[in-house]
Amino acid sequence: MTIPQVAEMKTPQPQDAVGEFVSYDEYMTRVYVADAKPEERSALRLVLLDLKMDVVGEAADWATTLAQAPVNRTDMLLIDWDLLPNSPNAALEELRRACPAALVIILISHLDARQQAALSAGADAFISKGETPERVAERLRLAAASVRTVMTPPG
Repeated sequence: MTIPQVAEMKTPQPQDAVGEFVSYDEYMTRVYVADAKPEERSALRLVLLDLKMDVVGEAADWATTLAQAPVNRTDMLLIDWDLLPNSPNAALEELRRACPAALVIILISHLDARQQAALSAGADAFISKGETPERVAERLRLAAASVRTVMTPPG
């Protein structure tokens, strides 16, 4: 009796935004994107994929964000300021309770008093949506490095 050979199943290798194969480090930053505008989520997704980050979920509203972000073991949350309910402080406190280890980055359309409000409401950082894709990528790369530093045990 011969035992049939079972072909080893291979998972497809991840691809970046231009369809090239990428290899990931041992640890990939898990990012959740919350923005009401699909085109802005799509643009962020492309930047994140080019940075070799794992987009673990997306939402177009606050309720979905609160429900899904903790389930996805999120390392970094990108939240559009305009998505926050009327009380940003309370909203971000609730988000911090749901995802205590996640880095919270607020996306701001217009730099005015919102920048200070985002930081004082409990955000770790902010990124202006008006910045160039290269500058957004650099700020996300720095944020991911801080996530890896926190997540990596001293050795």
